[in-house]
Amino acid sequence: MRLPFPAPVARIADFLIVRCRTMLLAAAAGLLLLAPGEASAVIAPQLALDQDALAQLQRIEDSLNAVKTVRSAFRQYASTGENAQGQLYLKRPGRLRVEYQPPVPVLVVADGTFLVYYDRKLEQVSHIPLGSTPAGILLDKHLSLADDKLLVTDYQRVDGTIRVGVTRKDAAGEGSILLIFDEKTASLQQWAVTDAQGITTLVTLVDPAFNVDLDSSLFVFKDPRVGGGFSRDSP
Repeated sequence: MRLPFPAPVARIADFLIVRCRTMLLAAAAGLLLLAPGEASAVIAPQLALDQDALAQLQRIEDSLNAVKTVRSAFRQYASTGENAQGQLYLKRPGRLRVEYQPPVPVLVVADGTFLVYYDRKLEQVSHIPLGSTPAGILLDKHLSLADDKLLVTDYQRVDGTIRVGVTRKDAAGEGSILLIFDEKTASLQQWAVTDAQGITTLVTLVDPAFNVDLDSSLFVFKDPRVGGGFSRDSP
């Protein structure tokens, strides 16, 4: 059954969602309206990037491609004033688990094909094709800035960070994401997803661990409504 997402947590599934769809959590870890596989991008013609900026983009691309798994706490803030926190697990390609802390009764799981949104309070499950969410960029197998599926729309160096805006070239109206990296290490720190309604959600990673072993069962959604195993409080 496919149901509309309630605020505020729809925004990480709508990347990380909006894709983090998201982590990206998803995302990412979104993140960008692509099915899991290989993501590629070109530079928007209005961006006048010098050789240093291009070198930084290559450095960021290399850094992202080096990350295969992420385990991290996160904090999420929406431009509507709503906020949430929890734990996310990301495994490329296509796997994501976002566990929200109470009082938010939501679990998000991406299994490589679908992004599953489960509301414990309402006992509702929604399956969304992963390729229709902006969370895909963090979940894709490989990111390349040499082709034309994604469009790099923004590049800034601000307060020790490098900020790169990306959208899907053939569906820019469906959402976009701003990836925020540490300037020194090129590691991903935050992402901000803006959905089709103009609502922006900022996801901040807290004490992330990269390239750690993650149990495959994290990315399997077991419907607790089946077999009498439903619990409103279980993770």
